Amino acid sequence: MRALSIQLSLLNHQVGARVDLRQVDLNCLDLIVREGPLSPTALARRAGLHAATITGILDRLERGGWVVRERSAQDGRAVVVRGLGRRNGDLVRLYGGMNTAVDEICASYTAAELELVAGFLARAATAGQTATAELTQPNGRAGA
Repeated sequence: MRALSIQLSLLNHQVGARVDLRQVDLNCLDLIVREGPLSPTALARRAGLHAATITGILDRLERGGWVVRERSAQDGRAVVVRGLGRRNGDLVRLYGGMNTAVDEICASYTAAELELVAGFLARAATAGQTATAELTQPNGRAGA
């Protein structure tokens, strides 16, 4: 897991450098695209970052044409962040080599094996999300 994490981190660093985004910017963009639209507060909570840090990240993402901040349809006073998708092609191209390699790896597994691997990865991602949430609590403990 650590080896994969390191390699993905290095890949994300290179991709970010090509599109003038920091790795944390890419992480937040991914959260917005996957889970959004999100309020800046919800994004900060989900990313485990301070609200002031999120403001800077959103400024960079907005300037780069990746996201837009707009008024919530439910509450006109609230702001939500939505991915624009205009530059998704840039990311698809930059991640293309990795995506092709993963497709080739997956082709060597049966559907049942892929289902098992996907289940493991989903559970590992949830465990990582839980561990991150715990560390964002005061004193690094959930509910502290």
